[in-house]
Amino acid sequence: MDETYRSYADLPALAGICSFRDAANPGLSVETCVKRLKRYHYAFKRLHEIFTAHLTSEPIYELKMGFSLHAYLCAEHTAALRTRIGEMREPPLGLDRIPDPNLEVYFDEIIAAPSTEERLLGLYDSAVPALMKALEQHIADTNPLADHPSLRLCKFALLELREMNEYGAKSLAALVTPEQRAQAQGWQRFLRTLLNAAGNLAGSDQQDLTSAPQRQYSAEPYTYDPTPKRDTRFPDPYNMGVNAEAFLYDESFAPEPKTLMMFYKRLREIDVPEMMASIIIETKGKPWDYYRDMTRQLWDEARHAMMGEVGFVALGVDWRSVMVNFTWSLALNTQLPPIERHAVLYYIEQGLMPKSGKRFEWEVALASNNPLSGLFQDYDWADEVLHAKIGRDWYVSEMGDPKKAVEYGDKCWSKVLMGWSDWKQQGLTEHRNWWPDLYRQACKQWNVSPDERVLSYDTSYETIRADLRDISASA
Repeated sequence: MDETYRSYADLPALAGICSFRDAANPGLSVETCVKRLKRYHYAFKRLHEIFTAHLTSEPIYELKMGFSLHAYLCAEHTAALRTRIGEMREPPLGLDRIPDPNLEVYFDEIIAAPSTEERLLGLYDSAVPALMKALEQHIADTNPLADHPSLRLCKFALLELREMNEYGAKSLAALVTPEQRAQAQGWQRFLRTLLNAAGNLAGSDQQDLTSAPQRQYSAEPYTYDPTPKRDTRFPDPYNMGVNAEAFLYDESFAPEPKTLMMFYKRLREIDVPEMMASIIIETKGKPWDYYRDMTRQLWDEARHAMMGEVGFVALGVDWRSVMVNFTWSLALNTQLPPIERHAVLYYIEQGLMPKSGKRFEWEVALASNNPLSGLFQDYDWADEVLHAKIGRDWYVSEMGDPKKAVEYGDKCWSKVLMGWSDWKQQGLTEHRNWWPDLYRQACKQWNVSPDERVLSYDTSYETIRADLRDISASA
């Protein structure tokens, strides 16, 4: 290496990427680089599957939201890696092939983990740190000039993996006791054995097992659970006692109390990720862009739910007094096949596009003089326009005709049955009208007296119209 060589006026050489010394190190060949990238791709793809598959049945709300984000991030990095691999003399890409049988068992074990605590250990104590280590190793091993496009992908992925890892560490500290860690030690050792045998996620220094790995939790293949579950802060998820839409669209009521209903509608959107996860997991054989776009929408809907949560917290109102139901996701997940669920989703989204839909909600939010509500509805509206496009790209294109797509969605939605009276007879709910308590809470924070007409608004189960499309559409 010529140490006397200098760039003009000592400007940063090589576009500031690296030193001449680093650029002169050979690094990874294209063949080796591609082999590693395929392993990272497989890891991100399997992590996306695990986060999505357990979102519906995970009862803890914060984990649902975390899984929604992490599934989306993994979908994006999977897509980026697919593009990069396709740039490196690799057609056909062979990205559906499993790069190592030990990795297959490794991720199968995590998705099949029987408890939330063990799943968190598998995800955040093993898989995410292992993938971080592999990307860090790639950055250290590859030539930073020749392989700069891969280096850039690794750096961006590491930024978000570190955020995922931080979230996971805090979740483990909050939810997994020392006793539970001790009980899971044997299984965690098994995961480490599988990783070591595979040469870790980077695939270097592979070790042959003396025999094929004997599966533990994945001895029984994982089966997706479509039934949504909620934690104890959702005491009555079958409650359909409040017709939020009827109140919101009643022109005789002022915008301020309507903002409460819109925060409720946003928080209620927890059930959209619960339902969309079922479509993504149960729909096979689509291009990866389908899964990326659908997971983006899933994450947007989770964001909307958190907007409702933030709205209540900002008002000083306890959202736990609101009966946030899961009846929509429960009904669609258990009564319709995936394509019909997607049809219903698209049908509902089309109803949000006219002026009486998302624009109306935004205008109400602005009129309520609640800047946060106005901001949230502004972004909620923008997101729904994107979601309508996703529906056109992936659902309408399959149906072949926009009119036929809407009609089919209407037909599928009409098939969905809500067992209101059955749930009540079984003692699962009283369909209690929680609106007066919520409104009183808000009036205390606003330091105003409740409007008696608003307070007495009749939302009781018995008087709600039987048109389920008006009262239970959550998207």
